[in-house]
Amino acid sequence: MSRITTDIRLGAAENAFAQIVWDQEPIPSGELVKLCKKELDWARSTTYTVLRRLCDKGLFRMEEGIVSAVLTREGFIAAQTEAFMNDTFDSSLPAFIAAFTSGKKLNAKEAEEIRRLIDACVEDGNKNIGENDEPEKGGTA
Repeated sequence: MSRITTDIRLGAAENAFAQIVWDQEPIPSGELVKLCKKELDWARSTTYTVLRRLCDKGLFRMEEGIVSAVLTREGFIAAQTEAFMNDTFDSSLPAFIAAFTSGKKLNAKEAEEIRRLIDACVEDGNKNIGENDEPEKGGTA
């Protein structure tokens, strides 16, 4: 079984193709060729070349003429976001938020939505963000 890579980079054409697959999957490859002709003005050979490339990257698969996603659109976006965070902000969410909000004020609705997202991600509801993760001395892990 091949390993799914989450470090998949897509150019503009590959991204347009991927959006079509995600919107239509599972889709017979012949139907995909027709859609790509209509939507992207691609020849049959171009569609199959891009499909093979994205299958090789682990994004899609074709079995018995049916094209489907190995990685969902949401999974792909999450992987791309994580790679961007790692590469640009050394995986620091506070550094990302500081850069994103630099020179921009959040409205009350945006701030509340961010608070809800953070609260949902905190592992221990009683732990304040930034608290040390080490167990107390004499306690059990």
